[in-house]
Amino acid sequence: MPPDQLTHTVRTTAPKACSAAGRTMPAWRRLLFAWPLLLLGVHGCSDLSRSSISTMKLAMHGRPQVQPGAAEVAARPYYQLLATSPQGSAVLILGNLDGRRQAWYGSHGVVVFLEHGRVVQTGGLGQNLDGLQLPADDPFARGLHTLTAPVTYRVDTDWSPGYRYGVPVDATLTPAGHERISILGTTRDVLRVDEQLSAPALHYRTRNHYWVDPRDGFIWKSEQQVAPGLTLQLVQLRPYREPSP
Repeated sequence: MPPDQLTHTVRTTAPKACSAAGRTMPAWRRLLFAWPLLLLGVHGCSDLSRSSISTMKLAMHGRPQVQPGAAEVAARPYYQLLATSPQGSAVLILGNLDGRRQAWYGSHGVVVFLEHGRVVQTGGLGQNLDGLQLPADDPFARGLHTLTAPVTYRVDTDWSPGYRYGVPVDATLTPAGHERISILGTTRDVLRVDEQLSAPALHYRTRNHYWVDPRDGFIWKSEQQVAPGLTLQLVQLRPYREPSP
């Protein structure tokens, strides 16, 4: 079979709720040099497909910076997310949904979990966000487009390696005004929201950024530090828009 043929067709229908589990790998770089995506291990049920997705294959071209065009994205019938780190970039494919949790898969067992556009867990990277304990009144669940003033909250964070579990992280979200961003040649008017993170116990401090649809809070683009020293830029190429409650 040619390397750019998939063994199963994925239908872009609304995904059913189901669980997802990511396998691990030793290095983030093995994800970043992959385009287009193949060889993804996807488990469980998915509203992306009426039949289960068992394997996706991807040719490895060794290009550290992926710049897919609009036609290239439209030619593949999958929800697609561009992930970029200082080492390079790759396109991830949405493989599973579990309620509001989205599992975006790359090659070699890499997976990035999103809830309301925020990274809540990763697997298969050199460093991983193992989990977040979110507050009951999560501002991301309310929608960042509703912010009119700075909002503070606290999360308990698990990072690996190093057994850094239950680390309290103080966060402040601040609306930063209107901006325009371009994705695949389309200009979008968005709201930028900045997030200051601080964990004094680990002398940790960083800043995240989110570019938010002012109508419904959908996060089109973000820069998120998922673990100390590892920042991902995420751009929605072919987004799955969560249905409004």
